[in-house]
Amino acid sequence: MVRNSRKFELAKHLAEILDRRFTIPGTSIRIGLDPILGLIPGVGDALAGLAGSVILVVAAQSQLPRIVLIRMSLNIAINSVVGAIPILGDLFSVWFKSNVKNVELLERYAVGDRPSSTTGDWVFVIGLLLVVALVIAGTVVGILWLLMRIWEILQGMQ
Repeated sequence: MVRNSRKFELAKHLAEILDRRFTIPGTSIRIGLDPILGLIPGVGDALAGLAGSVILVVAAQSQLPRIVLIRMSLNIAINSVVGAIPILGDLFSVWFKSNVKNVELLERYAVGDRPSSTTGDWVFVIGLLLVVALVIAGTVVGILWLLMRIWEILQGMQ
């Protein structure tokens, strides 16, 4: 059983350190090293993402379904990308806790008491991919619109 393996215990311990190690005095809010590392410009979020990837490696070694590995990868990517936004990204990391989410997925699927993937996994991944596609399409449309306006201004100057 994966729950008792050293690798699973390592993944659990790492998630605890990265996402819930400390309690902010006077509150019930728990934070870990992830948002603290995120305060280091340029490398903090990359280091936290790299550390969180260890959990993904344990999941891959536990032969979790590909869709679950994709979901775990997206959790890391979301945390890293949003985490790169100064201050707001660090607050997001306190709330999102990607490493804890990934250990929960590891535990749920590696022990064999769940189906290989659920409809929720597919909805999450497909929904996220659609959002990414819409953001990319919106960015392309916005850039084209801006270029057309610049072209019109330049044409009007002649």
